[in-house]
Formats: sequence, structure tokens, C-alpha cells
Amino acid sequence: MDALLAFLTSPIFGTPGWFWLAFLVLIITLLVLDLGVLHRDQHEIEMRESLLLYSGYFSVGVAFGGWIWWQLGGTKAMEYYTGFLVEQSLSMDNVFVMAMILGYFNIPRKYQHRVLFWGILGVIVLRAIMIGLGTALVQQFDWILYLFGAFLLFSGVKMLRSGGDEESHPDLAQNPVIRFVRKHIRVTDELHEGKFLVRLKDQVSGKPLLYATPLLLALVLIELADLVFAVDSVPAVLAISQDPFIVYTSNIFAILGLRALYFALAALMHRFIYLKYALALVLMYIGGKIFLHDLIKVPALLSLGVTLGLLAGGVILSLLNTRDQKAPQH
Repeated sequence: MDALLAFLTSPIFGTPGWFWLAFLVLIITLLVLDLGVLHRDQHEIEMRESLLLYSGYFSVGVAFGGWIWWQLGGTKAMEYYTGFLVEQSLSMDNVFVMAMILGYFNIPRKYQHRVLFWGILGVIVLRAIMIGLGTALVQQFDWILYLFGAFLLFSGVKMLRSGGDEESHPDLAQNPVIRFVRKHIRVTDELHEGKFLVRLKDQVSGKPLLYATPLLLALVLIELADLVFAVDSVPAVLAISQDPFIVYTSNIFAILGLRALYFALAALMHRFIYLKYALALVLMYIGGKIFLHDLIKVPALLSLGVTLGLLAGGVILSLLNTRDQKAPQH
């Protein structure tokens, strides 16, 4: 009992162990409720269900920020909320990529939630590794924060100059990961309900052999896509806060909500024509704040207000200017 008490009260990356335990218990509970109860039967998720699911995740994320305020104070809570907003916004481009991957493999809508759900488990692990390494580097070499700032400024300027122009999507058939998997692992091109792996009888030997299905290939590519997008988003949140607990929890709650919103957002992304400009300004603001932090101390509440104002402005202007625009036909 004394050992357990010592673990719960001992700091892990600067935060008491019971904080981390409470967060993990909450996340596991949400995931079990999602897959084990709400989506026990695989079905097509319509826009209404997607919005309701997102509302639930978003509400829990906001409430968790309130708990941080109660336990750690207002400054930490403002950092959490700012990171939460920035991560959700920067990850929106990932929706395009996920839609492209799922479309390429012809994954039916009723199985898409299963792929996205299991992808979250990989995100939880990969983001923990990246944030842990990033935080350790910043604490050991504080000048690295300036590299993050320069990277964010560069990314913001590049995004601002490119505007809404989208780069052409690469041919996934030539993707080196897909080619590697197909070369070293047996893959079937047929879907077998919602299974990632399936045993099929070999035509020569007659023995049952293990095959990967298109669902597994889609899952692998989505995980890799998230890893690529994390290269942008993790430094952005680390520039807001160097507290691993704040950075990690805001990341995970943002991604949970975004995955839930995927089915509604994928149908509306064509309308967010000014969101890239707003994101570019947010990145430039965060990057500039790093270089000026010795001269100007920006309150956490003001940073949250600026971030929220820029993103809300981009979304509102986009929706107003595209209210008569129809979704592109695929």
C-alpha cells in the first residue's frame, strides 16, 4: 500500500503519478465505451452521429481542462486549451489524407470507424514517444525551442504563400510502405468483413495461411500519415507549453475528437477555404512569441484568445463565402 501511495504521489515528468493514471483511465473508458457499446455493431456513421460523438469527446476534453484549472491553476489550463485548439486545427489536413487512403482501398463506410478507432491506439503510443523526446530535448538544450520557433515561422510563411492550393496526391500504389508490405507479407485484395487479418487456404499446399486485408494496409498508412503530421503539430504545442502532461493530454483529446468528427468533416472540408490562412497566422504567432519571450511576456489567456480568434475568423469567413458551394463529386 505504501509503494502504491508513493507511486501515485511521485512526480512523473513533473506531474504526480495519479494525474497520469486518472488520464489513462479516462481515455481507456472512453475507448471501451466507443467501440464496445456505441459501435459494437459495425454500421455506417452519418453526419448526425459523427457530430454527436464529437460533441461528447469535445465536452470531455473541455471538462478535463477545467479539472487541470482546478488542480494546476489557470495558466496551465490556458496552455492546455491553446494546445487543444492548435492540435485540432493543424490535424484537419489529416482528414483529407485519411479520406484519400480509405477511398483508395475502397473501405466501406461501415468499416471506416473501425480503422480510425484502432489507429488511435497507435497515436497514443507514437505521440507519447515524440512528446517525451521533444520535451527532454527542450529541457536539456533550451536553444532547441528557438529551432521550433524558426520551424513554425517557416511553416506559417510557406502555408500563407501556398494559400488554398493543394498539392496533388501521390499514387498510393507506388507508396514504398505499401510496396514493402505487399512484397514481404501475404495480402488479399478482398475485404473480409471488418478483419485486419484473415486465414485463407493456400491453393498449392491446402494449408490455412495468414493474410493481411486492405483494412490493415489502410491502418498502416493512416498511422504513418499521423506521424508525418505530428512533425508539425508537436513542435507547435511544445512551443506553447513544455509540460509533458499538458502537451500530451491536449494532443490526445484533440485527436480523439477529430477522429470522431471525421465522417462529418470529410464532407465539409471543401468549404474551409480560408482555414489554411488562419493556421498560417497561428503558426507565425506562436513562432514569433518564442523569439520575443525575453522581451514580451504574453499571458496564457491572451494567447488562447488570439489563437481562438484567428481560427474562428478563418472558419466563419470560409463558411460565409462558400454557403452556396456544393461538395465536389468524386
